[in-house]
Amino acid sequence: QVQLVESGGGLVQPGGSLRLSCAASQPVSTFFGMGWYRQAPGKQRELVAEMTSGGTSNYSDSMKGRFTISRNNAKNTLYLQMNSLKPEDTARYYCSARTIGGRYWGQGTQVTVSS
Repeated sequence: QVQLVESGGGLVQPGGSLRLSCAASQPVSTFFGMGWYRQAPGKQRELVAEMTSGGTSNYSDSMKGRFTISRNNAKNTLYLQMNSLKPEDTARYYCSARTIGGRYWGQGTQVTVSS
């Protein structure tokens, strides 16, 4: 059973930055891909960014240039660096991993952008 634990969320002012972390219970190299999704109240969950096992990254258009996905294979951890945060980035952010057995999700971490 894959376990994903997110951390790093919190309250930040508009224009600020946060770095989210997702610690996996197994080597990230064993996943077909990993990604970050977010869900705001009353809205559907949406893709933020994803990274394939080969290291190719893909971003949602609204996050390009502001967010950066990365991973540390030695620490089995996926990151999301978020800069120039806007109030509309307020959401619960989830880590996801795809394996041959399916897709797994973490519990999420709340990000609130407000002055």
